Amino acid sequence: MFPTPLAKTSPVTQALYKLGLPVALVVWLLPIIAVALTSIRGQGDIAGGNYWGWPTEWQVIENYSAVFRNTPIARYIVNSLLVAIPTVLGAVALSCLAGFALGTYRFKANLAVFFLFVGGNFIPFQILMVPVRDLSLRMGLYDSIGGLVLFHIAFQTGFCTFFMRNFIRDLPHELIEAARIEGASEWQIFWKVVLPLVRPALAALSVLVFTFIWNDYFWSTVLIQGDHAMPVTGGLKSLNGIWVAQWHLVSAGSIVAALPPVLIFFLMQKQFIAGLTLGASKG
Repeated sequence: MFPTPLAKTSPVTQALYKLGLPVALVVWLLPIIAVALTSIRGQGDIAGGNYWGWPTEWQVIENYSAVFRNTPIARYIVNSLLVAIPTVLGAVALSCLAGFALGTYRFKANLAVFFLFVGGNFIPFQILMVPVRDLSLRMGLYDSIGGLVLFHIAFQTGFCTFFMRNFIRDLPHELIEAARIEGASEWQIFWKVVLPLVRPALAALSVLVFTFIWNDYFWSTVLIQGDHAMPVTGGLKSLNGIWVAQWHLVSAGSIVAALPPVLIFFLMQKQFIAGLTLGASKG
């Protein structure tokens, strides 16, 4: 069985694991701790080179209030919500329909169509920058929330379809056949039989897609130019001053921008774990 349970490994392996785990945890948390400390420092600490030491002056309320008072971060957060929520709804809805078709129906091109969805995930998204930008300009969608939403839906549907198709394919096919014998239409089977059974997978997929879209920086800066539609990840760069780097404000804005996906994950933690482990064991 792979991987081998820790209790069945050698004493040396267990000792290395117990030693390496806290080290890896500290290394992973170190940048986050540094950003958190910088977000509550004063400008004097940063100018004096006190990056890792204990803050000499605490400016928790001052820095976080200045972010909302002196910068358009509230608008950026609203823009991110206007991009992320429609993208999650659109990508999950389309992937459920495509996953139902690919996971339920047996036709000759089934595998080929499925590979088309999967193959799109292996294309480096950076090489799409020029054609996507040109297409958005031709369609009049450049520098708009709607254009960014449509692109994210198109780009995320491939991964979401791969995710949903595998879950739907693992459902007992006898349930679908029984519903057909009872006279249920294909839409009724999809809506009343399949969707309730894959509800944990939908929750897990929604959390994943929301996190992907919220944390996107590349396409936010490629397809958006003005503050009227700029998401929060792209807008953080504007928190710096023109002549002076205001890293305490950038750090405070970064902490604020990271809170929504973290909050959503903890609110939907049970559904997320249930979705990822759905079908992991069979009787």
